[in-house]
Amino acid sequence: MSLLIVSLDNTILNVALPSIQHELHASVSGMQWTIDAYTLVLASLLMLAGSTADRLGRRRVFLVGLVVFAVGSLLCSLAPGLGWLVVFRMVQAVGGSMLNPVAMSIITNTFTEPRERARAIGVWGGVVGISMAAGPVVGGLLVQTVGWRSIFWINVPIGALAIFLTLRYVPESRAPRPRRVDPVGQLLVITLLGSLTYAIIEAPDAGWTSPQILVFVVAALGSLAGLLFYERRREEPLIDLRFFHSAPFSGATVVAVCAFAALAGFLFINTLYLQNIRGLSALDAGLYMLPMAGMTLIFAPVSGRLVGSRGPRPSLLAAGTAMTASGVLFAAFGAQSANPLLFTGYVLFGIGFGLVNAPITNTAVSGMPRAQAGVAAAVASTSRQVGQSLGVAVIGAVLASGAHAHATTDAFLAAARPAWWIIAGCGAAVLLLGAVTTGRWARETARRTAALFDDGPRGQDTADARP
Repeated sequence: MSLLIVSLDNTILNVALPSIQHELHASVSGMQWTIDAYTLVLASLLMLAGSTADRLGRRRVFLVGLVVFAVGSLLCSLAPGLGWLVVFRMVQAVGGSMLNPVAMSIITNTFTEPRERARAIGVWGGVVGISMAAGPVVGGLLVQTVGWRSIFWINVPIGALAIFLTLRYVPESRAPRPRRVDPVGQLLVITLLGSLTYAIIEAPDAGWTSPQILVFVVAALGSLAGLLFYERRREEPLIDLRFFHSAPFSGATVVAVCAFAALAGFLFINTLYLQNIRGLSALDAGLYMLPMAGMTLIFAPVSGRLVGSRGPRPSLLAAGTAMTASGVLFAAFGAQSANPLLFTGYVLFGIGFGLVNAPITNTAVSGMPRAQAGVAAAVASTSRQVGQSLGVAVIGAVLASGAHAHATTDAFLAAARPAWWIIAGCGAAVLLLGAVTTGRWARETARRTAALFDDGPRGQDTADARP
């Protein structure tokens, strides 16, 4: 249910963007910030939330996250202007950062047998499909009948029910040796993600060579260098760089960035195209997106079972192929020109995205110390949110450079073509990494990484799972 409200919030918001733009007089960059203010704060705090849950108790932190997310949703519905909406989205994100990585840590510590865990993760990931299927339709119906503010109301009763179920059924758990807080690392992560995203979103208006943008680019590069230098020398870092000695883990991290960047860009382009260019209502636009959402709903649990029985390789290869084919269909063959092609592109993307989630999560937690499950899962979740932030920032910047949101059909399609090639490239990266990081060599690097944790100060009981 925590994953449902977080995922539902994103899909519903995308359908509501044109209505928010009209009522609050937002530009394309304003709409980007409505999404990225949330994903940036979420990405910045996920690893802190994971380690905090390992220390203070996963159930306790999870409950706090549910309360903050529900309150933030209620505040979003009352926002008097775009600035306030962005601020309240950040409040939502603070709560959201305590949900998904902590929920995954709870699952990891509950299902210790590898095949059971893979199937549980597949079912858990299938909720993304449910939210994608329900979000556009429910969001479109709410926007069309009540108004865009109502899309945030739905999180409140679901959050309340999740709180009750957590109090009733979820046991408390903690890590035997939780890590210390790393305030310097946390500050560097926030500076890196915030500076990079700001530069990408604002560059089309300010100019890539403007002093304002160059300052933020330098800040992002400096933060990245500082993060790599500082974290290597810290005994208990915010980001344990030893995780990345594992090729499957590193591959899963990059795959998550690419897959969720493609998803965010896909939803952003299609929302603007269907409502602003085709002139569809919010509800009709949501119904148009059902083929993609339905395929995600069907293939997410299928992928979980496939990962449990065959490992992550088949799912990743099929996901990368389908997502690449979808992007190429729009970029090279103008899939928007005819509904059969449009729906074929939607179906292919839904299949690809449905298949990619379970292998990302399973690979990220495989072979890692169970005592640090919150942090390991948070790295995968952070990669997803970083991908979504970059997807909206990059795709929005490409669109803003070529055409405004209310451009003519020809101008919009011309501006969107490079964006579709970027999405196709993300799919190709998933395919390539799926092939490279799931073979015998990759499994050997995962075993060596597990040995590093066994020997190190944080090496507690290592979770045996198919890498």
